[in-house]
Amino acid sequence: MPCRPDRRRQVSQGRNEVCKRASSTEALAVAAPGLSPDPASGGNRARRGRMSAFGSTPFWVVVPPTLSILKTANDPGLRRWEGRLRLHGLSQGNLQPELHAVTCVPLPDTTDMKRRPFIGALASLPLAAYGARGGDGRSAWIQWRDKFVAQDGRVVDNGQNGISHSEGQAYGLLLAQAFGDRPTFERIEAWTRRTLANRQDALMSWAWDPSQAQHILDWHNATDGDLFRAWALLRASRVTGWSIDLSVTEAICRDVVTLCLAPDPRTPDALLLLPGAEARHDEAGVLVNPSYYHPRALRELGTAFGMPELSQAAAHGERLLHELASIGPVPDWIEVTTEGFAPPRDHLLRSSYDALRVPLYLAWSGLGDHAAVVEMRAAMRRATLPGHVAVAFDKDGTPLSESNEPGFRAIVTLASGGIPDIEGQDIANQPYYSATLHLLCAIARNERHN
Repeated sequence: MPCRPDRRRQVSQGRNEVCKRASSTEALAVAAPGLSPDPASGGNRARRGRMSAFGSTPFWVVVPPTLSILKTANDPGLRRWEGRLRLHGLSQGNLQPELHAVTCVPLPDTTDMKRRPFIGALASLPLAAYGARGGDGRSAWIQWRDKFVAQDGRVVDNGQNGISHSEGQAYGLLLAQAFGDRPTFERIEAWTRRTLANRQDALMSWAWDPSQAQHILDWHNATDGDLFRAWALLRASRVTGWSIDLSVTEAICRDVVTLCLAPDPRTPDALLLLPGAEARHDEAGVLVNPSYYHPRALRELGTAFGMPELSQAAAHGERLLHELASIGPVPDWIEVTTEGFAPPRDHLLRSSYDALRVPLYLAWSGLGDHAAVVEMRAAMRRATLPGHVAVAFDKDGTPLSESNEPGFRAIVTLASGGIPDIEGQDIANQPYYSATLHLLCAIARNERHN
């Protein structure tokens, strides 16, 4: 609910509005980077890079329209958040035009927070609010939505003859949640439940083709799509505050644990993430797609639903990616055997479009210094054409293909610690895959916890 006038005071510089409530079960305060309401001094003073404490009461820091951060005021981590906000363009100089009336929102129950930690502190941020370098994030999202999301909620991959797949539906959910677009989120989820969630378990069939009489091309699941759908639903509930049936999310996670994890043949007490419930794993080896690992998503889902196996898989996945990066660019597919790594039996041994997601997911998880990020960044920079990045490599790391699509270049920017450019026109001019990675890079940069 909006703050009442008697619970609002004006900060003299920038007219930032601060609202403090007495109840710890509601939103208590809003402040802006670079402006420090300082009770100790009896006044308000500008202070770059610091934010004074209101005490130990939990509160929301809200930069309208929807940016919300949950912290404790005397937590030093709050100052780190403040610094990151300035990096995203919310500095004292350009914040003033963005501010509107403060909106107070309910604060999650603190006992529940201890059991299920607050996730994705910036996950509900519409990128237009922080001003991604080079453009308006909101217009980029609208371009993506209008180009790739059909009226019925089907996410269309125009790079694969207009098919839809579980990965695309999950990406659409993540993007709609991050940009605060609830109607689109609900359309995408409704189509997904109606069309792809047709297996006997809680997982999704992988591919759907509008040109075929039998639309389901492949009833096998792709584990990354299931994980990202579950993560998007969790974020929508816990971060954005939408009404979501989390029993569906929990069921997805339970089936991923039951059907999509397998022991590493080298160390049977460690868990590998299978690419699908029916994926081959036997004494000869376990097939792995390294780009299916998103450590942050796995950990947050595992914590939320009391499934430590997901967190264990995340930790082992980080080690696996480190091992692979010590050999060269991370491959799209690899076989893990008792003797180590082997070429996959049913796939080419190369690093290409799948593996490009590895540095994105690691950076998103706050692992920007991970060996796989460093290796993939270096490999992508080996392009010979101006303004291009390498997007495919042979087993020795020699570039096989290059691209100047902004989405692929954004991965290198993200992996280098930079802020990816994001222009609506860039999204409009790209095919589905690179456009999607472009927006995901922007969100990852906004949420990374380095």
